[in-house]
Amino acid sequence: MGFRTFLAWSSIVVFTLLLGALAFLTFPFDRKGNVIHLYARLWGRLILWASGVKVKIRGLERIAPGRPYIFMANHLSAYDIFVLLSELPVQFRWLAKAELFRIPVLGWAMGTAGYISLDRSEPKKAYRSMEEAARRIREGTSVVIFPEGTRSKDGRLQPFLKGGFTLAVKSQVPIVPISISGTWEIMPPQSRKVRKGDVEVVVGEPIETKGYTMKEREELMKRVSEAISANLREGRG
Repeated sequence: MGFRTFLAWSSIVVFTLLLGALAFLTFPFDRKGNVIHLYARLWGRLILWASGVKVKIRGLERIAPGRPYIFMANHLSAYDIFVLLSELPVQFRWLAKAELFRIPVLGWAMGTAGYISLDRSEPKKAYRSMEEAARRIREGTSVVIFPEGTRSKDGRLQPFLKGGFTLAVKSQVPIVPISISGTWEIMPPQSRKVRKGDVEVVVGEPIETKGYTMKEREELMKRVSEAISANLREGRG
């Protein structure tokens, strides 16, 4: 194990335990999870720092303060999570796989922060998760989704799953496409080795969903995919 990998994984363990303890102490006074989300942002920044990762982000001016959004980003690496936590300066909640909520300390912190569990094991559970997420968004909560559903094995944009777009149609709030490049080289899927490097994030123009119906999800998926792809080319350029 190289020094960078050792330092990165050690920081993940240490900072997760420390900030998890802070979340435990804060929870009784922070039922909405806003302060705990700030701890999560700090957690992401500390891990990026320990990993030797520098992030450049463009397009934040496209996000209107106080307005709920569904942020949709391409998914290259576990480091996408640290990057988005660190760089998106808004209160948001993850729509994440139910398995992540079973991880000790991290899963508890995610639950107390108000992150939304998506259980795909049964159709009824997945439906309830979507209904809960749509309700939260309509009430003013922004969420982050990886529409590919899993990390890309080859670094290319993969086909999207329909779940996030069902949520967008139900909630009728804008989708913000986010393009991430550079994290695959830092730690690709199926690898535990960490390399220092630079990451580029481009926040695209919000895509309105008002008026879209379930029959038009495919069109919405195409628009978001094209926006992410175009901004990936811009970021790499």
